[in-house]
Amino acid sequence: MPSLTEPKLIAGNANLPLARSIARRMSLYRGVDQGLVDARVERFNDGEIFVEVFENVRGEDMFIIQPTSNPANDNLMELLIIADALRRSSASRITAVIPYFGYARQDRRTKARTPISAKLVANMLTGAGIERILTMDLHAAQIQGFFDIPVDNLYASPIFALDVQTQFKQQMSDLMVVSPDVGGVARARELAKRINAPLSIVDKRREKPGEVAEMTVIGDVTDKICLIVDDICDTAGTLCKAAQVLLDNGAREVHSYISHGVMSGPAVERVSNSVMKSLVITDSIQPTPEILAAPNIRVVPTAPIFTQAILNIWNGTSVSSLFEDKTLRPIYESLYHMD
Repeated sequence: MPSLTEPKLIAGNANLPLARSIARRMSLYRGVDQGLVDARVERFNDGEIFVEVFENVRGEDMFIIQPTSNPANDNLMELLIIADALRRSSASRITAVIPYFGYARQDRRTKARTPISAKLVANMLTGAGIERILTMDLHAAQIQGFFDIPVDNLYASPIFALDVQTQFKQQMSDLMVVSPDVGGVARARELAKRINAPLSIVDKRREKPGEVAEMTVIGDVTDKICLIVDDICDTAGTLCKAAQVLLDNGAREVHSYISHGVMSGPAVERVSNSVMKSLVITDSIQPTPEILAAPNIRVVPTAPIFTQAILNIWNGTSVSSLFEDKTLRPIYESLYHMD
């Protein structure tokens, strides 16, 4: 049964193009003008964040669109302060739409006297009055258990599967999906199942964070078109080295599908100069001009799936239906014209 409240979108500064794209699609789907709630999110001279909402949100179903990407702390604080402003303005329900969930890599204690920052962030979000989380490709699935509120975790693999079926239509039998480490096998297997391709693994031995000492390919990649699948590309060092190792082991060419293009430091330059034919990322994090200008980096939109997920949450219908190809394909049909 549809809700009697209206869905309203508000955005921080982390990824305004994505927020506006979601608003445009909601206007199209609902047949009514669905702009972003008029608000200002700005800084005082000392860096403090100030939020003022100019529209009445009393009793409304609010969706805050804000990835907690770089600068992670500023964007996280914006999200918390927007939520507090909405809660004090008597919003009916507050859902945080976090396309990229920052601090997700700190999901467990790897050494003595270290924090579990992902749990701390979960506590902060709940304490700010957020009643539901909508995100994509959490780094670790167990983070959902850090929350005592509903968490809907969307997956990029169905979108990537549509892209692969379009880009490699005549070469599907030559594809090999590759996980860049043992920990990412489940994610890679999910895409492999969707496109009916075999799976290989690059086993890496890391001496310290940010450096990879040795890589070994598990599986025969000879004359295969390899698709590396992962959730995060940060400095791209591991990714570029994995691509080279695959070619050294006989792969015909290497492409990568990464959910979140963090792309820190020298990442864009490394990818541009690497042996990878293409790197496909989503716009869960706002792409920089350097990313958009890179010849072998392509960005696929997440607005269609997030828009439909927001509408499903508002209507009280299934979000998990978006994991199915028959449900997802129609909302991406304008991008992927498939027979």
